[in-house]
Amino acid sequence: MTGQITPAPDHATALPRTGRIGMLLQRSEAARGYSLLTPTLLIMTIGILVPFGILVTMSFWTQAGFGFDTALTTANYEKAAERPIYGALLTRSLKMSAMATIATVLLSYPMAYFVAFHVHRNKMMWIVLITLPFWTSYLLRVFAWKVVLGYEGVINSFLMTLGLIEAPLEFLLYSQSAVVITLAHAWAAFAILPMYVSLEKIDRSLLEAATDLGDGPMARFLRITLPLSMPGVISASLLIFIPTTGDYITPALLGGPDGAMIGNLIQKQFGAINDWPMGAALSIILMLSIGAIALGFMAATNFVRKRIS
Repeated sequence: MTGQITPAPDHATALPRTGRIGMLLQRSEAARGYSLLTPTLLIMTIGILVPFGILVTMSFWTQAGFGFDTALTTANYEKAAERPIYGALLTRSLKMSAMATIATVLLSYPMAYFVAFHVHRNKMMWIVLITLPFWTSYLLRVFAWKVVLGYEGVINSFLMTLGLIEAPLEFLLYSQSAVVITLAHAWAAFAILPMYVSLEKIDRSLLEAATDLGDGPMARFLRITLPLSMPGVISASLLIFIPTTGDYITPALLGGPDGAMIGNLIQKQFGAINDWPMGAALSIILMLSIGAIALGFMAATNFVRKRIS
């Protein structure tokens, strides 16, 4: 019909769906950020959250022969609370992991300090040398320490050759000390690298100013270097403490009865005993314990930092 006015098309609805998404990404910086994170979030959801959800759900089931009774119950958690062996192994695991963490940080900090402050050429070569142990299998490194700490191993043979001992030292192997030593060596690089990064970022002009004001080397270290490197120390501590608490390979090969950890019990629940729901419950208890300790450690660190500043 002549004279009839055709309404203009609505561009918001006329655009295809992909066009509207593109306009949204152009207008919103947050949307662009989430779009870049989408692959990572998808992988984390599939690889972490989904198995974690299955583990939590299974912890409320019970084992029924070779199958599961899917009726939700807290029997596994009640069993873990009632039997002292579970609490004792959890406490021992946390203690041994804390000892390994402290030993690793104390031994690794001087190396990180040396590379950051005293190596001026070929720093990349030093970093590669630090990561050299990771070029071999973790299991192979554990077996190497078994040879070193064994009854007829390197240490006992050397001491007996010198005449310092008449019989092999039995406490070196199949003990908590053997587990702590091996864990400290195995995770050393995880401690050195974050502490090195923190030390490398320290403004050297601050140290020069402290020297001009009369501070000696020890005063400079305690007042400037150590506080500014604490983020690296905290990161290294968490990177070591969290995974070593659940380690079961090192205690199984070097710990013996006195060096067994909660990870060994969890592994047996899923393997030899074939009680997956109980193993899942113990895993959840371990994760909650580690999470609570990590959060408490970070809260205490922030509190001390605020009091100092």
